[in-house]
Amino acid sequence: MFRESAPAKINLFLHVLGRQADGYHVLESLVSFADLGDELELEPDGPLGLSVEGPFSFGLAGDDNLVMKAARAATAQFGRLRLGAFRLTKNLPVASGIGGGSSDAAAALRLIARLNGIDTDDQRLTDAARTLGADVPVCLDPTAPRLMHGIGHELGNRLYGLRYPAVLVNPVLPLETRAVFAGLGLSPGDRFVPMKGHAPCDLKALIGTRNDLEGPAKVIVPEIEDVLAALRASPGCRFARMSGSGATCFAIFDHYGEGAEAAARLQVEREWWARPTWLKLPS
Repeated sequence: MFRESAPAKINLFLHVLGRQADGYHVLESLVSFADLGDELELEPDGPLGLSVEGPFSFGLAGDDNLVMKAARAATAQFGRLRLGAFRLTKNLPVASGIGGGSSDAAAALRLIARLNGIDTDDQRLTDAARTLGADVPVCLDPTAPRLMHGIGHELGNRLYGLRYPAVLVNPVLPLETRAVFAGLGLSPGDRFVPMKGHAPCDLKALIGTRNDLEGPAKVIVPEIEDVLAALRASPGCRFARMSGSGATCFAIFDHYGEGAEAAARLQVEREWWARPTWLKLPS
């Protein structure tokens, strides 16, 4: 049995720089990974299949799951491969802006690479990731924060730094990525002035950045503002922002205990999904 974690992907900032003629949005984002997420196992050499369990598993065991798509994408790149039966434990909310499906797909590619003796830096593995979604390439290596450019396929160097106590909170409301981007109102070919000077981006520098998807996301799910207000009012909170296209928000705390207390309180009082964790930030 082979196992891989599929950690939550956190966009520490996300700037939308425009929209290409083909309709894809051009982004600049600093991505980090939390110390919590989904878990994926692979029982090798049996028939290819997928079972899903966990609190957010409902309706995810179909052939269109990104784990199954990852297996097919890898086969398309490498030819015949040893595969097997995947078992996914779905701990992260679905459609929540923290890359759960993308991280699951990347974990599947890493498992397939391990089983078949493939280096994770093999370009064919990256090419397989690119066919699965904009966030999958950056999720292939969740060991350190990285800058992500373009439509998500241009990655900067690994940015090593410090771990900070953090909290992830979701109001238990799904949010469709396509609808959030549509709320920006950008037409194909629209461009913004590129942002500069944000890498490396420590905690202090994050204040000067933003998530451009936060505004349109709040229009669709106003509860996001409630989540952010509750986090910012929590003792020890140093910084709070929405991740990705939402609706999950993250906050950086002075001490892990303060974050854990905030998560427990918000889960009981507001019935939100809330978890304490750690986040790596460049230094």
